[in-house]
Amino acid sequence: MDLIDITIIWMGIIGLGVFMYILLDGFDLGVGILYPFTPSEQVRDDLMNTVAPVWDGNETWLILGGAGLLAAFPAVYAIYLPALYLGVFLMLAGLIFRGVAFEFRFKSSRTRWFWNAAFAGGSILAAAAQGFVVGTYIQGFEVEGFTYVGGPFDWFTPFTVFTAVSLVIGYALLGAAWGVLKTEGATQQWLYRVTPWLIVLLAICLLGISIWTPLTSERILERWQEAWTVLWPLPLLGLLALTACWYGIRRRLEMLPFVAGLGLFVTVYLGLIASQWPYMVPPEITFRDAASAPEAQLFLLLGILFLLPIIVGYTVWTYWIFRGKVRAGAGYH
Repeated sequence: MDLIDITIIWMGIIGLGVFMYILLDGFDLGVGILYPFTPSEQVRDDLMNTVAPVWDGNETWLILGGAGLLAAFPAVYAIYLPALYLGVFLMLAGLIFRGVAFEFRFKSSRTRWFWNAAFAGGSILAAAAQGFVVGTYIQGFEVEGFTYVGGPFDWFTPFTVFTAVSLVIGYALLGAAWGVLKTEGATQQWLYRVTPWLIVLLAICLLGISIWTPLTSERILERWQEAWTVLWPLPLLGLLALTACWYGIRRRLEMLPFVAGLGLFVTVYLGLIASQWPYMVPPEITFRDAASAPEAQLFLLLGILFLLPIIVGYTVWTYWIFRGKVRAGAGYH
């Protein structure tokens, strides 16, 4: 057992949970972000029907990542919750509004406008809150030992506002690409028109973050300067993914924009890990510092290794069952 590094295994499990949540819940949050700009109620119906069968399963990955983090790295919770309490609260509130809107929108007539607003507002709020968390993670936390000593609004800075806006736009692009893949007719044509604007906006945001991040963290700047020969493929692959997304939209290739959008998020996620490794609470606390006792990690690992294949199997099965196009008059009611 000494040959097996349980802490590294837990890092992989939590990293997988967060990564899968970003990819899967990212596009269904993106569908809600697009709601205020849709031209008709039929377009809104079609967009909601593309994610209605899968949205709740997507959020299972958030529970997996969060519960695993608490179990394997409790010191991270002790710092993150005081530092990000309001941001986490806003994210959960947004997810609750979205969930309620799913259930009530199709069952209402006079108040449908309200549930449209709840779905859109909840999606934007949840996505923006996640962007604030990412921005705060990049800029770091003020800690003494394992205690957060910063202020309650340290997460709210110009840099974190920019990362929040960027993530909202990124999720909107994923949602639009997913809609292109899953819809047809007028809805798909509207998405073909709006997606290039999202690509341009996201390219501007990524450029801004690439310039701003080294100004926020000298340690990240030094990391990329020292390891540039190893890390240079990541920004190149991100640029290629963004270009492929643009090409797919211009050529009306339904699958390519969504796959390229996922690829773009993969490169950004790997770039974030490469920039901060091995710190879970930058700039001081590593994942080994924050880990729980090996005995506790092993005990919990036995349970998660049983549960993880079930979650993966359920996810794959759901997407297989609900494959294909969403058509007007058919879907979630």
